[in-house]
Amino acid sequence: MSFRNPSDSEIQAILQRKKRIAVVGLGNDVTKPVYGVSQVMQAAGYEIIPVHPKADEVLGVKAVRSLKEITGHVDIVNVFRRSEYLPQVATEAVEIGADVFWAQLGLYHEDVPEILKPHDIVCIMDRCLKIEYARLLK
Repeated sequence: MSFRNPSDSEIQAILQRKKRIAVVGLGNDVTKPVYGVSQVMQAAGYEIIPVHPKADEVLGVKAVRSLKEITGHVDIVNVFRRSEYLPQVATEAVEIGADVFWAQLGLYHEDVPEILKPHDIVCIMDRCLKIEYARLLK
């Protein structure tokens, strides 16, 4: 199966409607791209939920250790973990009923679309949330 990201108009619609983002890998290291991306998206009005095993609070928000600890619906699972971990995170995204699985720029795993497709979870890989937001909504 060859994977293709959704069209620009589909991604634009996602960014307009989906406002609650669980960011897997978001810790307190301000030098990492995950921090900057999350900070920009939070400032743009998105609710950011840090998912990190060692963080207590990030960007003024209580962090959770795993996706399963999040209360309420998650619109987008934004992943900043190495590509080999994407299938595991995709499985967790299915378990919590997320709408969108978004793997950051440089991240891709061929098994992920097959994990998500039966559950109608939109899959976006190898794209930066912040860049797409700036390109399609600003």
